[in-house]
Amino acid sequence: MRQKVWITLLCIFVQVNLIFAFPKVEGNQDPLRALDPKAQRQWVDSVFNSMSFEGRLGQLFMVAAFSNKDQEHVEEISKLIQEENLGGLIFFQGGPVRQAKLTNHYQSISDTPLFIAMDAEWGISMRLDSVLQFPKQMTLGAIENDELIYKMGTEIARQFKAMGMHINFAPVVDVNSNPENPVIGYRAFGEEKKKVAQKALAYMKGLQDHGIMANAKHFPGHGDTDADSHFTTPVIQNSEKHISEIDLYPYRQLIRQDLMSVMVAHLHIPSLGTTSKLPSTLSKNVVTDLLKDDLGFEGLIFTDALNMKGVSQHHKPGEVDLLALLAGNDILLYSEDVPRSKKLILEAVKEGRISEEEIDERVRKVLRAKYWAGLNQNNPISTDKLVERVSTFETKALIEQLYAASITMVANKGDFLPLKNLDLLKMASITVGDGGGTFQKQLDRYGPFHHFTLPRNSSTGTYRALQENLKDYNTIVVGITDVSNNPKKDFGIKESDMYFIKNLSKKYNVITVLFGNAYAAKFLEGMPHVLVAYEENEFTEKIAPQIIFGARPALGSLPASVSPDFPAGTGLELEPIGRLGYSQPETQGMDSRVLLQIDEKVERAIAKKSTPGAIVLVAKNGKVVFEKAYGHHDYSQSRQVTPKTLYDIASITKVMATTQILMFLESRELIDMGDPIGKYLPELNKTNKGKLLLKDIMAHEAGLVSWIPHYTQTLESGHWKKGYYSDQEKRGYSIQVAKDMYAMNTLPDSVWKWTIESELRPLPYGKKKYDYKYSDLGMYMLRRLIEKVVNQPMNEFLEQNFFEPLGLYTLTYLPLEKYGPEDIAPTENDQIFRKSTIQGYVHDPGAAMLGGVGGHAGLFGTANDLAVMMQMMLQGGNYGGVNLLDAKTVKEFTQRQSDQSRRAWGWDKPEPEPDKGGGAGKLSPKSSFGHTGFTGTAVWADPKNELIYVFLSNRVHPDASNNSLLTDDVRTDIHDIIYRSLKEQ
Repeated sequence: MRQKVWITLLCIFVQVNLIFAFPKVEGNQDPLRALDPKAQRQWVDSVFNSMSFEGRLGQLFMVAAFSNKDQEHVEEISKLIQEENLGGLIFFQGGPVRQAKLTNHYQSISDTPLFIAMDAEWGISMRLDSVLQFPKQMTLGAIENDELIYKMGTEIARQFKAMGMHINFAPVVDVNSNPENPVIGYRAFGEEKKKVAQKALAYMKGLQDHGIMANAKHFPGHGDTDADSHFTTPVIQNSEKHISEIDLYPYRQLIRQDLMSVMVAHLHIPSLGTTSKLPSTLSKNVVTDLLKDDLGFEGLIFTDALNMKGVSQHHKPGEVDLLALLAGNDILLYSEDVPRSKKLILEAVKEGRISEEEIDERVRKVLRAKYWAGLNQNNPISTDKLVERVSTFETKALIEQLYAASITMVANKGDFLPLKNLDLLKMASITVGDGGGTFQKQLDRYGPFHHFTLPRNSSTGTYRALQENLKDYNTIVVGITDVSNNPKKDFGIKESDMYFIKNLSKKYNVITVLFGNAYAAKFLEGMPHVLVAYEENEFTEKIAPQIIFGARPALGSLPASVSPDFPAGTGLELEPIGRLGYSQPETQGMDSRVLLQIDEKVERAIAKKSTPGAIVLVAKNGKVVFEKAYGHHDYSQSRQVTPKTLYDIASITKVMATTQILMFLESRELIDMGDPIGKYLPELNKTNKGKLLLKDIMAHEAGLVSWIPHYTQTLESGHWKKGYYSDQEKRGYSIQVAKDMYAMNTLPDSVWKWTIESELRPLPYGKKKYDYKYSDLGMYMLRRLIEKVVNQPMNEFLEQNFFEPLGLYTLTYLPLEKYGPEDIAPTENDQIFRKSTIQGYVHDPGAAMLGGVGGHAGLFGTANDLAVMMQMMLQGGNYGGVNLLDAKTVKEFTQRQSDQSRRAWGWDKPEPEPDKGGGAGKLSPKSSFGHTGFTGTAVWADPKNELIYVFLSNRVHPDASNNSLLTDDVRTDIHDIIYRSLKEQ
C-alpha cells in the first residue's frame, strides 16, 4: 500500500514538473493573451470597428524610421502614418533623445497607436549612439549560466520601455552549423540545437516577462548558409528531416513557452517547397503550412525586411508585400511602397486571392498584441536624463558579468595559467592590430610589462626587429585585435602574424588572447595557452588579464566547433588564485550613485587648496570597484594626477614595510613579540631601550617620545652645519637627501646614536606600564632589528619577499632610481632643511637622513599597490597562490592590543567610541585596521565587509602646515560615504 502511495505521489510530482516546464501543449498556444482578456477584447473591438477596411490594411505594415535623418524623412514618415494608418515603425540609426522625441511626435499624429520596434539583438546600442552595448549572441552562447541571459533580456526590456518601444527583433535562434556563414555566425548562440534553444528561451523570457515582445528569427533557419540574404537568396539543400530535427528544434521549444512573434527569412529551401523566386518569406508552404499549421504558432508573424535582395531582386515594391501577405505573414516589415502595396492587396481581395475575413483576423491579432504591449494607454516618453536612464550603473555591471562569464580558456599546456611566481617572470605583451590599449593598461596592474605592437601590415623586417626586442623576456602575452566577422577573408587574421606568434611559442611562454569572432580561433591551433574573448571592447580587455593572473575564473565554453582541436564545448576550468580583480560597484553590492559623492568631497578639498590632487580607491570582495584620480601634481596644474601617479605614503610605510616584515618573521618564529628588543639588538642593553618589549613598541606603549627632529642637529642659524652635507656627490658624501644635497656617509650612525640616547617618557604615577603615545622612534629601532635578523637591507628584503612576488613594481623606496620626477607627486617646499621642493625624495626629514629608507617613512607607491597589500592581509597573508604570512599572525597583529588605546601592533584601529575621532570613518567596524600618513594618505581594510579604502594625496604641498584636509575630515568622510554605498546597509 505504501509503495503505491509513493508511486502515485511520484507520478504527480513528475506531472507537475512537466506542466511547469511546458505549460501549454504544442499547437494550442495563445501567446497574445492579456491578463484581462475581456478588457483586451473590448479595446480590440473598439479600435477595429473605428477603422475602414482600407484603414485596417495599414496595421499590417511597419516601415523603417531613422532619428539621424533630416526633416524631409520625418515628413515622409509622418505622411505615411496619417494617410496610410501604419501599424508601426522599426527604428534604425540615431540617438536616444532624438528617437524619443520622434516617437512622441509620430504617436501623437497617429489615429491608431503605433508599434515601435527595433532590431536590437545586442541591445539598442546596435542602432543608437550613447548607449552601452550588450554582448553578441555567440558570446552569450559561451555562457553556462542562462540566468545571466535572462537578466540581459530583462534589462533590454527595461531600456525598450524607457524608449517607448514594444518589439525587439531578437533572439536569433538559428543553429549556426556552417562556420562559413557570412550573415549569422557571431549572431547565433552556437551550433548545438539544445543550447541554442535554452539560451534563446532565457533571452525571450527576459523580454516577454517584462512587457516587450520577443521575436525568434530567421525562420525556418538561416544557420546553414554560405550567402547573405541581404544581398542574394541563399539556398539551403538540407532535407526536410534535417531541418525538422535541427533548425526547427529551438522554435518548438520557444513556441511551447509562449513565443509571441517569429520573423521569416528570405531563403530558398527546395525540400520545403520554395523556389528561387518564391523564397520562404513568400512561401505558403513555409509560413502557413509549416509555421502555423504544423508547429501550431498563433503569435505574430513578421517578414524579414522586404528591401533585402533575398526577395526584392525578384519582385518590385508592393508586389513583394502582397506575396508575403498571401503566404500567411501578419506584418510586412520595411515595406518600401505602402500605398502601392495596399492597392495591390485590395485588388487581390476583389480577385478572391485573399478574403477580407483573413485580413481582418490578422488585423485583430496585431491589435491584440498592441493591447498586450500597453498601447491601449497613451504614455509619452520622458526625455529627462533619458541617456542616463537607459544606460545605468546596473546596466554596465550586468554587461561586465556577461562578458566575464563568457571568456573561454581553450588551451593551457601544463596548467601554466593562471600566472604564478611573478618574481621569476620577465613579461612583455604584443598587440596584433591597432587595438588593445585597455588590455595593455590592465596587464600593467599585475606586474612590469614592456608593450609592443605588431601592425597588420608588418614586414619581415618588423618581425625580425620584434624578435630581437623580445630576447630578454620569458613570458609574452599576445592580444589579437581588429578581428573581423568575415570568414571569406579569414576574419582579418594574417597568416604571417600567426606563423610569427607560433614560432615565439617554441622559445617563450606565450599566452594568446583572441579578441574577436570565435571561429577565428582555428588559426590558433597548436598554441600552448589560448583564451577566447569573443569581442574587443573595454570589458573584455579588462577581464582577460584578470583571468590570466588569477583574479577571475575562466567560465566559458566554445559554443561552436572552430577546428578539430577546438570542438564545441571546449572550455578548460581556470580557478582564481586570490589576486585583486577589477569590477563595477553594483556587481559587489555597492551603489555607484552614492560613491559619486566622493567626487564632490575631493573636488571641494582641491578647490579649497587642501591638496592639489588625490587618488581614491575602493575594493570590495577582492575587486577594485572605484578608482579615480583628481586634480594635479601641484597648484601650477602642469601635470594631472593619474592612477599611476606615485605618492609619498609617509607613515603608511610603518605598516607596508616594517610591520609586514615583523609579521613575516613572527610567522616563521624568527622573532617573538613578547621579547625585549635588546635580545635582537644587544647594543641597546646598555641603554634605556634594551628592555622595551617588541609588542609594546608596536602598540606605541613603550614610553618612547613621539619623535625627534634629528635634522635640527645638523643646522645652525638656518644653514647646514659644516661637514654634514655637500651640494654634490663626492668622496665621503654619497647619501642623497634631496636634489643637490648629499649627506656624509656616517650620518645614519649619528641618527642612530641620537635615537637610542633619547630619554623615555616618565612612567605615569603609580603605574608599572607606560601609557599610549604614538611614536616614530620605535620604527627606527625595528628597522635596525629587521636588517640584523634578515642580514639584508630592509628595502631589498621587501623587494624580494613581498613586492616582486606580488607584482608591485611601483611600491618602492627611492623611486627616482626607477622613475622620473614627472611620475611622482611633489611634497613640501622645504626651505628650512633641504632648501628645495621635495619631489621623489622622502618627505620625512629623519628618513631622508637615513638615505630615504626608513622604518617609519620612505615608501612611495600607487593606490593600486596599497590595495594589493591590503587584500593580501584580508586573505590572511595569502596572495596569488603564495603564502607570505601566517593567517594567525595576521589576525594577532591586526587586533586591538590593550585597553589603553585603539591600536594594534603597528596598525591603527577605529576608535571604540565614535565621537573620539581617529583615522577611520565613524561607520567602520571595530575589526577594521589601517593607517594614515602625514603627507595626506590613508589606507583601511575591513575584514567583516571585505572592504578596502585607499586615499592618497600630497596635502603638504607646498606647505606642511596646511592641515585643512584633516580638520575638514576629508579622508574620514569619504570612508563613511563608502559604507553608505553598501546596499545591504
